[in-house]
Amino acid sequence: MLPQRVSLVTIGAVDLPALRAFYQKLGWSESKKSSDSYAIFMTAGVILSLFPISELEKDACVEIDRSLEAFNKIALAINMNLPEEVDSAIDHIRNCGGKILREPSDAFWGGRTAYFADVENNLWEVAWNPDSIFDERGAMLDF
Repeated sequence: MLPQRVSLVTIGAVDLPALRAFYQKLGWSESKKSSDSYAIFMTAGVILSLFPISELEKDACVEIDRSLEAFNKIALAINMNLPEEVDSAIDHIRNCGGKILREPSDAFWGGRTAYFADVENNLWEVAWNPDSIFDERGAMLDF
């Protein structure tokens, strides 16, 4: 049986130094396991890895579209504790060079949401859900 969990998310980086710098500007700290070849950011829920796209292609035995104009088919999310934190997070992301795709607004499902793209057009949502439950580390347990 396969455990029902996500442990690590890897983003294939076209320009690893630029993508790494963006997440550092957000104030995210890298793990000591990071190196010149990849970056590891410990988050409350899963580990975020930035890995050169050419190395990811070799590792997975696939070809990946390297176009920075296209969006991938997934969206990562950062869920906040309070609705006003969505707005302040988006302001911070804008100041760090993120591209704001959807300004903060009230969502049809009762929360507050916004979207941004990092410097390589990886899609992120910043949201507050009134029903979210977090553990002591900030990992989401339910929503």
